[in-house]
Parts: sequence; structure tokens; C-alpha cells
Amino acid sequence: MMESNLEEVRTQSTFYKTSKRIFDILGSVLALVCLSPAFLVLSIIIKNHDGGKVFFKQKRVGQNGKEFFMYKFRSMEENAEEILKADKELYDKYVANGFKLPAEEDPRITSIRKWLRRTSFDELPQFINILRGEMSIVGPRPIVPAELEEYGDRKFKLLSVKPGAMGLWQATGRSNISYPERCDVELEYVDKASFWYDWKIFFMTLISIFKQDGAF
Repeated sequence: MMESNLEEVRTQSTFYKTSKRIFDILGSVLALVCLSPAFLVLSIIIKNHDGGKVFFKQKRVGQNGKEFFMYKFRSMEENAEEILKADKELYDKYVANGFKLPAEEDPRITSIRKWLRRTSFDELPQFINILRGEMSIVGPRPIVPAELEEYGDRKFKLLSVKPGAMGLWQATGRSNISYPERCDVELEYVDKASFWYDWKIFFMTLISIFKQDGAF
């Protein structure tokens, strides 16, 4: 079953995959160097807030189903996962809402979380994942293992490409688009992935972040 599904996935050219990886390496190195002052400032702000860890890592599913830890600046309580799962009713709502909760209902948030999320500054450490080859600058947003169920038999198509820090779902509304519609949006990228389409999504995402569409 898995082999037949994989055969249906459009094969990307070697040139496209190679050029995309080169762009990922150069882009992530440049970003990490240029944004190092921002990393320092944000680290100090988060550390001074509650004395906890600066970074948050969460298991996500990558290309070909390989799991990895995605990094973010910590915008939640350190035991965020345990806090959420302790309230079964709230956790069920979290899953039903596309693995998201409105900021005012989320017990995991810190006082600076809303600002970090609104500006997408919490996502900056993902350039580390990109440099390591676990993510790409552009691609479907990395999902937690439980979200794979939303894709059904189409999960093989999703896992045929690297997840990205920027993607079509993020560029077209983020939290305003939940499952099952999100599946269609993410898989549309897989079908259309190309060098020029990646650039289009790159600039669309920057505009979305600037407008703060779907950020909570």
C-alpha cells in the first residue's frame, strides 16, 4: 500500500532539489548571522521573564516520515505539553481546532507569547533545522505525529517533501485555515512545487506575517 501511494507522488527534478538545498544552506547561514543580535535580545527577554529555558523543542514529522525536534523560542510554560493534556476537554478542543487554541483560552501561554506569535519571532530558531537539513525555507508546515491522521492515505504525498518554515498554509491564513481544508492547501504546494513557486510563497508569507494574518 505504501509503495503504491509513493508511486503516485510527483517526482521532483534533481536540479530543483539541489538548487533548493543550496538556497536553504545559504539562506539559513545568512539569517543566523544577520539575526544573531535579535537572537541575543529575545533570549535575554525570555530568560528574564521566568528564568526558564530560552528554546522550546517539539517532535515533528519530516520528509519520508523521519521525526525530528523543531526549535522555537519558548513562548509557553516549560511544561506546556503536560498542562494541555491534563485538561482532556481542552485537549480535545485543541485537536478539533486544528491543533491550535485561541490565546485567551490557552493555559500554556506566557505574557510575551502573544507578541512572539503575532510577529512570528518565535519561529526564528527554525533556521537551525533548515541548516541541519531537517526543514526547508519553503514547504508544508511541519506537523506533530498526531496530525498525520488528518491526511489519511494522502500522508505519503505530504511526507514526500521536506517541511518548511514558510508554506502555502502559512501564506494564506495560518490559523484561519484548519483541517480538513489545511490538508488540501498543504498538498497543493506539493503538486505545484517549483523554484518559482517557492519564491512566490516566500514573498506571500512575508506579507502574511507583516499583516499578522491568522496569528494567535
